Amino acid sequence: MENVPTFFHLHLVSDSTGETLMTVSRAATARYENVEAIEHVYPLVRTDRQLNRVLSEVEDNPGIVMFTLVDQTISERLLRKCREMSIPCVDVLSPLVRVLQSYLNVPTISRVGAQHSLDADYFRRIEALNFVMAHDDGALPDDLEEADVIIIGVSRTSKTPTSIYLANRGVKATNIPIVQDLPVPNDLFSTKRPLVVGLVATPERIVHLRENRLLSLNAIKPARGDYVDRQAVAREIAYTRRLCAENGWPIIDVTRRSIEETAASILALLNDRRYASSITEEGRY
Repeated sequence: MENVPTFFHLHLVSDSTGETLMTVSRAATARYENVEAIEHVYPLVRTDRQLNRVLSEVEDNPGIVMFTLVDQTISERLLRKCREMSIPCVDVLSPLVRVLQSYLNVPTISRVGAQHSLDADYFRRIEALNFVMAHDDGALPDDLEEADVIIIGVSRTSKTPTSIYLANRGVKATNIPIVQDLPVPNDLFSTKRPLVVGLVATPERIVHLRENRLLSLNAIKPARGDYVDRQAVAREIAYTRRLCAENGWPIIDVTRRSIEETAASILALLNDRRYASSITEEGRY
């Protein structure tokens, strides 16, 4: 029997941006094949009037309700109404908050959107994002020493989106395209501070992505040349591998990796490098 996709309504109620709910719910639903959540996102729900609209939507489209609400009166009302409608309702953060409170033995704060406060970490992420956008695709090669991470790789290895993801973690990243027969910036070989990482993939994967890219640009076939030629692409990838091997730079194969997984691997390498550096510094004293 053919698997039929299952659709269900998922109501995400937040008194802040709703980003936490979306991240958690998508991580959970990703574990189920052929199941798709129809998301109804309600950010900035802070009054009874706003909650009334949410409850009306839930009643019209029954499903699962997930929420992050600091105001106990509003959250209790949401829970009560969902029970009356026999609709599952989950307070996403409460179990974790209870564990933390029990372990830390300190009171919690009741501040809406506390995780989005304009602290030093927030401005560090903004600074990193500005850096990434200014240094994308080999721009401003003279500033390589200011980067935390330098990503190198051939076209279509997700260098730019990976750099942007790292910026959201406060990491200044720049990316340099590797093109056969074209030199890379000389400063790349003399940098000391940044972690240099090479991204590679199978030639088949790169060719597939490049062909789709050309189709989206309505490129005509004769103009494609070596860009989608498998042997030419294989040479580009081999050149990248050789360049990394000669300079001791780590390589990540992104053929079957998501951008998040690639970024996580880079962060792990960066943490290992910083840890090793701190051990070395301690040994000098």
